[in-house]
Amino acid sequence: MSLLKVSGLGKSFGGVKAVDGIHFELAAGELLALIGPNGAGKSTTFNMVNGQLPADAGSIQLNGQELVGRKPRDIWRMGVGRTFQIAETFASLTVVENVQMALISNDNRLFAMWRKAADHKRDEALALLDQVGMKSQADRPCSVLAYGDVKRVELAIAMANAPKLLLMDEPTAGMAPKERNELMALTKQLVIDRNMAVLFTEHSMDVVFAYADRMIVLARGRLIAEGKPLELRDHPKVQEVYFGTGKTFEKKTAAAAAEAA
Repeated sequence: MSLLKVSGLGKSFGGVKAVDGIHFELAAGELLALIGPNGAGKSTTFNMVNGQLPADAGSIQLNGQELVGRKPRDIWRMGVGRTFQIAETFASLTVVENVQMALISNDNRLFAMWRKAADHKRDEALALLDQVGMKSQADRPCSVLAYGDVKRVELAIAMANAPKLLLMDEPTAGMAPKERNELMALTKQLVIDRNMAVLFTEHSMDVVFAYADRMIVLARGRLIAEGKPLELRDHPKVQEVYFGTGKTFEKKTAAAAAEAA
């Protein structure tokens, strides 16, 4: 049974159809890559699933519950987490305080702003940081972290509401090859351990081929192909719209990607 079911999804800006009747499904325990050239409609699709943009048409269902028309906060509370292309953390807070703030928000608790975040849910926050390999840096301010470590903290924050579905927008953007593979291997393990689903956009094809279970390809707002990455690698239409004439996907396996790192 599908955890996420998207059908007939559409969004226009003026006379431009940014997303035009796309449909796909995503099961628990699966990583689905959403790829396409710039302007394909990837971010618009993400923002509709997340509730940041209202859909003009179609349906987005999570475990049979309609998401269209709901606010981002409500969708988050239903079990949809998200990370962003540019990592979003509070630089002035420590690593553990960032995660504690997410846990407090998930509980819908109001607290006096003069009370320190360190008074709340520290053990739970440390457990999440342990899962992403950041427990040893819990009391360091986020402002001094390397970018790859900030992305790990953001992942821990996204896990604070125990999501059934995690949306990851360009999760490896700005990262070195070794960091990319470490982050996606970690994400893959979390998917297995928690039986959650991940929908992610990505420009690095080595990441897609190494870690995605399936991928869907958009072009000019329409879905043009869907299937396993290796099956679509040589798909003529995918090659044409994604890379242009005469270009091909890099044929990297997970082992080759790790070796290159």
